[in-house]
Amino acid sequence: MDFMALTMKFVWIAVLCVGTAVGLGISQTEQDGTEPCAHRMRGVPGNPGYNGIPGRNGREGVKGERGDTGDAGPKGVSGEPGEPGDEGQAGKRGFPGSPGLKGESGENSFPYHSAFSVGLRGKISPTSDAPIRFTKTFYNEQHHYDDISGKFRCSIPGMYYFTYHLTIKGKDTKVALFRSGQTVVFTLDQFHCGNLDQASGGVALNLFAGDEVWLQLYDATFDESIFADSNNDSTFSGFLLTPRITVSDPFDNRKR
Repeated sequence: MDFMALTMKFVWIAVLCVGTAVGLGISQTEQDGTEPCAHRMRGVPGNPGYNGIPGRNGREGVKGERGDTGDAGPKGVSGEPGEPGDEGQAGKRGFPGSPGLKGESGENSFPYHSAFSVGLRGKISPTSDAPIRFTKTFYNEQHHYDDISGKFRCSIPGMYYFTYHLTIKGKDTKVALFRSGQTVVFTLDQFHCGNLDQASGGVALNLFAGDEVWLQLYDATFDESIFADSNNDSTFSGFLLTPRITVSDPFDNRKR
C-alpha cells in the first residue's frame, strides 16, 4: 500500500510538473524562442497494463511426420467370456483303446443239461418188438438214457436232437426211431454182399417230461444185422437244444 501511494504521488507530481513546464515553455518559447523543459526530460515509466483478451485460434497446421512407436501399456482387465462358437467338424477316428479288465463271471440263466451218447459192444440179436440196447457208454452224465431198457427218458421239457449211425453187415436192415410208442423216422439199408454198410438218421423233437425215445428194428421181415467191433461202431446219441422252462421273473431267485 505504501509503495502504491508513493508511486501515485510521484505520478501526480510528474503530471503537475509537465503541466507547469508546458505552460512555462509556451510562454518562454513565445518570449525567447527556446524549447520547454518537458521536451528535454523523460518522465517516470508507467505501470504495466493488464493482459488482453485471448485471441482466436489460428489455422490448422500441416500434418507432421509420424512419431516413433511408444512403449506397450499395462495389460488391461480381462473382458467377459464370449458366446460359444459353432460346433466344429468331427476329427479323425482315434486308435482303439486298450482292452478293459475282465469282468466277473455271470450266472447261468438256464443251468439245464441233458445229453447222452452210447454204442454197441458187438453184434446184437434184437427183436422187432423191443428197443435196441446200447451198452457202451461214451457220455451219460445225467443218466437220462437207460442201458437196461434201451430208452431215453425226457426229464427236462424242450427241443432235443437225436442221431444214430449204425454199421450193417450180412442182411438188409430197416430201423425206426420211436417216440413214446409212435414211429418218427425210418432208415432202410439194402445190404450188398461182401461189404459193410452204414445206416444213419437224425431228427429234432419237441419233448415233454416223461416222453421216451429209442431205436428198434421196424418189423420181422428184416433180419438182425447191426453190429460193432474194434474198427466199427454203431452209436445212438441225443442232446437238449433249448429247454422249455416257464420263468415269471428271472430275478426271483436273487430277491429271495
